[in-house]
Amino acid sequence: MDSFASRLIRWQRQHGRHDLPWQGADVYRVWLSEIMLQQTQVATVIPYYQRFVASFPNVAALAAASEEQVLTRWSGIGYYARGRNLHRAARIIVERHRGKFPRQFEQILELPGIGRSTAAAICALAFHKRRAILDGNVRRVLARYCGITGWTGKKDEEDKLWQQAEALLPQRDVATYTQALMDLGATVCTRSRPKCGECPVQAGCVAFNTGRINELPTPRPKKAVPERHAIFLLLMHGNDILLEKRPGSGIWGGLWCPPQFDDEAAARDWFVRNGMTASHGERLETFTHAFTHFRLHITPLKIQLSHKPLRAAQPGSVWLDVEEALRAAIPTPVRSLLKYLHRRVQ
Repeated sequence: MDSFASRLIRWQRQHGRHDLPWQGADVYRVWLSEIMLQQTQVATVIPYYQRFVASFPNVAALAAASEEQVLTRWSGIGYYARGRNLHRAARIIVERHRGKFPRQFEQILELPGIGRSTAAAICALAFHKRRAILDGNVRRVLARYCGITGWTGKKDEEDKLWQQAEALLPQRDVATYTQALMDLGATVCTRSRPKCGECPVQAGCVAFNTGRINELPTPRPKKAVPERHAIFLLLMHGNDILLEKRPGSGIWGGLWCPPQFDDEAAARDWFVRNGMTASHGERLETFTHAFTHFRLHITPLKIQLSHKPLRAAQPGSVWLDVEEALRAAIPTPVRSLLKYLHRRVQ
């Protein structure tokens, strides 16, 4: 009788994805893809991955780059701690492992930004080692196939999923099996409107056989999403804009942003305290940027300055032409604002 794993392996060879740019590549590219695919879909990742590899083709090149260069290439894909951790890990690989990506699971797990599932995926895909993975797609597949109820983010349910992931692991063809699990979750056993008729393991699926496809996995308990507000000061002098480098940790750590404030009163006080004078000002439309745990409502205040203040000479602040600023390490909402300004000044 065909096992879960053998059905998946056979299905992957015939129907799985075979043209992803990191498939069959070296461990550096597998590692990079796994980090980029955390919280981000394949279609979004591919162009960023290709640009990143073109700039940093190997671990040594990534380790030799500055954080600013790395974050510039990461800009737009979000979750910037991933880029900072990737850079830190590259330097550790060069310093501690002589530039060779470690092959042992425990050593991979010690690298910044790598958890149990990511380390296992690198082992399985790059080194063909027998390791079970449990990323978001695989959680959904196994919760449905095994009929595991309860939110999979809770430790008890997660432990059950890991037990099943280990139990279902084949003795060989682990790389193909691992890719099959990822492909099945991404293309067939999707969150909404799964294509059960195309599933190679439908016959053994508890959720399908008990009519609970739409119930499993159990959704995360709903919480009210906190709403926050911010003022962005778009300080312009001609076509130049003032940007500040944010602290290394926290939201948008290490990226360049306009001065940000909790409210207009704080922005006004800062503006006056720094001896700035405006020749023209306008309030742009408030827009919302969604993070994982909160929503940020941003009100941009565009102010044309009559002269550049001395603040521009201070560390952590820089005046850049808007077009040049678009090439810097900036978060997505800032990129959108700068594109808007760029269109207006053309």
